[in-house]
Amino acid sequence: MARAPRHAVAAAIVCLAMLVAGCTVGPSQRPPVAVRGQNMPVIPTSPAAAPDPSETLPEPQQQRASIPFSECTEDTLSTLSTPLPTDRKLRVDCGELTVPADPDQPGLGAARLSVLRVGLDTAPANRPPLLVLGDTTLEPSARDAVMLAEQVAPAVLENYTLIGLDRRGAGEDILDCAPDDARAALVDADPNGSTESELAQLLEQARAVVQECNLVLDGGLGSYRTTASAADVELLRAALGVDRLSAIGVGDGAAALAGWARSAPTAVGRLVLDGPPHPTLDEPDLSEARAGAAEAAFGAFAVACTAHPDCPLGADPRATVTRLLQQLRTQPLAAADGRRLTAGATVTAILARLAEPRGWADLSAALAAAGAGDPAPMLTLLDPLVGPRGKFDGMLATSCNDTRRRLSPGEIGDLAQRWRTAYPLFGATFAVRLLACAPWPTGGPVPAAGQADGAPPILVIGTAADPRGQQDGSRRTADGLAPARFLSWQGAGTGAYPRTPCVSAVVNAMLVDGVAPQAGTLCPP
Repeated sequence: MARAPRHAVAAAIVCLAMLVAGCTVGPSQRPPVAVRGQNMPVIPTSPAAAPDPSETLPEPQQQRASIPFSECTEDTLSTLSTPLPTDRKLRVDCGELTVPADPDQPGLGAARLSVLRVGLDTAPANRPPLLVLGDTTLEPSARDAVMLAEQVAPAVLENYTLIGLDRRGAGEDILDCAPDDARAALVDADPNGSTESELAQLLEQARAVVQECNLVLDGGLGSYRTTASAADVELLRAALGVDRLSAIGVGDGAAALAGWARSAPTAVGRLVLDGPPHPTLDEPDLSEARAGAAEAAFGAFAVACTAHPDCPLGADPRATVTRLLQQLRTQPLAAADGRRLTAGATVTAILARLAEPRGWADLSAALAAAGAGDPAPMLTLLDPLVGPRGKFDGMLATSCNDTRRRLSPGEIGDLAQRWRTAYPLFGATFAVRLLACAPWPTGGPVPAAGQADGAPPILVIGTAADPRGQQDGSRRTADGLAPARFLSWQGAGTGAYPRTPCVSAVVNAMLVDGVAPQAGTLCPP
């Protein structure tokens, strides 16, 4: 098949994103498109009119932290995979925040969450704090603040100290409770394995995870949920000694901050919610939405790969990966260390890596290597999830605790059949994954209600091809928050800031200059 010319590929990228977000034919009714950070829409002002209080963003306050911090710069920066940019030299301080083990069960005692304070090495200790709260599938630990400090504009670091807070089950207190064989069974589950006997075997492995984790955690399994993280944020604000806290949240970290804003709107400073999931969907609708979102993200990944003449997955990456998964279903690849690469593990790795476009080249190379019989690169991509101190257990606990409905194997089997057709690469996997939560205790309390009335303008960002959820979910979050302004990015990945100059211009103007975001801004890929 002839390769499409470069201009056609570029157009395909834009069209893919537009299709995900929804298109109209005829005269455009869309808001202004902010192009690459230039010519950004300006909020009109009138010298004769008094400022609108709803447009006022609180001035960042200097912190008066009661948390005992100690310097840990060398130990922390040595764990980063990339060197710091030459335009910044950072200092990192480590501390701990004591929180209830479960905000809704005082009898369970207390827990300690790691806190990192990251800023320029010349910054005063009382520089205003900017909380960074990551997604459980990415970097749900305090290290996320360090990783963001590598990427943000110097002006952000000149105005704030970034604060990283461990999500429950991550970082120093990482959740590691599932039996190894049961965890492996869930990861390796055949994406097309939806027969009654296959689902029954997988259900037994899921029960083994719940039973062992309940024993290890002494009844505290339900505390690993997004609503608990929202309560932790308010305790952190008080410990930092500020009346209003500015923050950036990504994915379900953004959902936690949205819950905090609803419960404590007058404590909100300059708040950015980057890619929050749909605020009201429960299973199976949530998993179906994510299956569709993952298909869109893979489409963006495939277009990005074929835009280069040396794409290792050939002219049709989707067909190449589909053939690989079919082969691995019957013939898993054995590595030299005894591990096996299965179809289920491969899909798990793909879903994890689609969230970070900077790693797409490594993903395409690893998939190509597996197609050539070498499983090592794909297994390496899996290590952050299921390797030593992997994120899998914490991800599973948060995912199951955040949903309330549990489905039977029969219902899951029916969904797998339907979703296999509707979402060919990922539908069956998302259906079968529902079985992992089937024996889980019922989800925690309903998230806080309300529209955050009394909070200042909040920026909500939705990404067109985010594998963690459809853009409409982020839009629904914005619709449910009275002071929210929605920004649509026609790109791909989980978390838009600071991937693109357009998004960065809006966020930085808000954080640094106090410019309230304009509703309905559309940023190109």
